[in-house]
Amino acid sequence: MFSIGDLSRRAGVKVPTIRYYEQMGLISAPDRTEGNQRRYEKSDLERLTFIRHARDLGFPIEAIRELLTLSRHPEEPCERADHIAREQLDDVREKITRLKKLEAELARIVSHDGCHTVGDCYVIRALSDHGLCDHEH
Repeated sequence: MFSIGDLSRRAGVKVPTIRYYEQMGLISAPDRTEGNQRRYEKSDLERLTFIRHARDLGFPIEAIRELLTLSRHPEEPCERADHIAREQLDDVREKITRLKKLEAELARIVSHDGCHTVGDCYVIRALSDHGLCDHEH
């Protein structure tokens, strides 16, 4: 059995986050001691580690909830889990595309640097006038 602090350290998740996951129903409410302290089991640690890893990969809470539900049925086909992961991959690729556009635009804006005053600063002008940007971002 683990205290919430011990669970936090072992899973690499902050205590308020554990409480949040309990409120969201991702983790069951733990048993409590006579002193009203939460006591978690190894299965709670495994579940929390799963959730943390999924969050690290950017999965939204609802996708994690569905993956946790799927994980309770090991005999079922994996198609839905694959689909959820593919959707996440597509989202990550879209974000990378947007970030590359932002990178290019910021590089273009800062390439106008030089010895001048803030009144002549291209960065300030470009941020004030979206029309100076090369493309939508």
